[in-house]
Amino acid sequence: MTAMSTALLSESPWEGRVLLGDWVPAHGGTARVIEPATGSTLGSVGQATAEDVRIAAQTAAGAQRDWAAAPYVERAAVLRRAGDLWQRHSAEIARWLVREAGSVPAKAELEIAQAAQECYEASAVAAVPNGEVLPSQQPRLSFAQRMPVGVVGVIAPYNFPITLAIRAVAPALALGNAVILKPDPRTAVSGGVVLGMIFAAAGLPPGVLSVLPGDADTGIALVEDPDVPVIAFTGSTRAGRAVATAAARKLKRTHLELGGNSAFIVLEDADVEAAATAGAFGSWFHAGQICMAAGRHLVHRSISAQYTALLAAKAEKLRVGDPATDPVDLGPLIDARQRDAVHRFVSDTVAAGATLVTGGVHDGLFYRPTVLADVPPDSPAATSEIFGPVAPVLSYSTVDEAVAIARAGEYGLALGIVTRDVMRGLEIADRIPTGLVHINDQTVNDEAVVPFGGIGDSGTGTRHGGHRANIEAFTETRWTTLRSSPPTYPY
Repeated sequence: MTAMSTALLSESPWEGRVLLGDWVPAHGGTARVIEPATGSTLGSVGQATAEDVRIAAQTAAGAQRDWAAAPYVERAAVLRRAGDLWQRHSAEIARWLVREAGSVPAKAELEIAQAAQECYEASAVAAVPNGEVLPSQQPRLSFAQRMPVGVVGVIAPYNFPITLAIRAVAPALALGNAVILKPDPRTAVSGGVVLGMIFAAAGLPPGVLSVLPGDADTGIALVEDPDVPVIAFTGSTRAGRAVATAAARKLKRTHLELGGNSAFIVLEDADVEAAATAGAFGSWFHAGQICMAAGRHLVHRSISAQYTALLAAKAEKLRVGDPATDPVDLGPLIDARQRDAVHRFVSDTVAAGATLVTGGVHDGLFYRPTVLADVPPDSPAATSEIFGPVAPVLSYSTVDEAVAIARAGEYGLALGIVTRDVMRGLEIADRIPTGLVHINDQTVNDEAVVPFGGIGDSGTGTRHGGHRANIEAFTETRWTTLRSSPPTYPY
């Protein structure tokens, strides 16, 4: 993919501003955009407040009516043009992802390709039949119709700032809704400004998409706004509970994709080298800052030592550094707070009895890929989401023991199982409640066409991906009847 001669972000109507119909100053002033690898300032964005949310919601409610009334072919065309623009501007957008989010180039390219595909898939959902004729005991036409919900609030995190925004933004728009997007302030350009610029260039009418970077108070204002009936939130379980609580008070629907502590089970018959390669990617891709990351490597006791040694050897070969200037495998963690949290998990787990095999050190925000062996099942690294480049290895003796460990805790996002007997793997998977299962693969997998979501503390189930999930997420069902003339009633 090559970039256009005219850059998407070179002219800066967005600099220090928010998108409210047009790029305008925010009531909260401006915030710096920081490059985690160097600490340098890359630019500034507007800092939205509750007042900006109220203006955006009122604007969106008006704009949405005309957008929903537009022929589906027009909505589909906007989404297709947006998909083309992601590809045409891929090089420029990738540079922002590398510098602002700390992404290695391969991860940035993957994220942009998925954004384009999300738009293409959303363009198709605009034309999906949106109702059904129902039987009736009365002499009337009775049918159910899927209607746009109105205005959708999307709150997206920093780790995959484009993917985790566009997978809600694109289908919501395609189905006739307006969207207010609140990106994480740490990735407000790549996760917010870029989407605003892409859809404006694609011909989306003003006011249908607003982009409001801001803090937690801005997010709560979006959740509580009376003109925003549906919230799509991706983030931590702790923050998700706050969103769900605030939304419940307003009787709003929420689609929550939250944290995880996914098990990666290696059976005794596995190809150990292949399993270690997959496990390494599952724990260390994007420095482990992924909800689906392999949080627990459950390895049969007969091969545990071999697996751990292979994993450690891979960790020691990986390059950690600035992805904007060096050919590295892992970039920085997003900020010092996240680095300290990761290091605390490692230190506390070692104190609980685990063995630090390799890693456990950092230089600034650059954390070395880490392997922990002999991890107690009740230790911090085994029971919590780390969100950093740490691979805790737990040994087991029987399948029942592995299943018990994998089922422990409240998360239920992803599961990976490596075995030469795929039917046995599927039987084991059926005993472990999760939203996603991968036999003979690691836990980090996603596509625009698949249903995505977790259960338990990992979220409210499948709410993203695929036509069925998207229609359920961003429309309401309305029952309608028609008669040729009014009936006679005994009153």
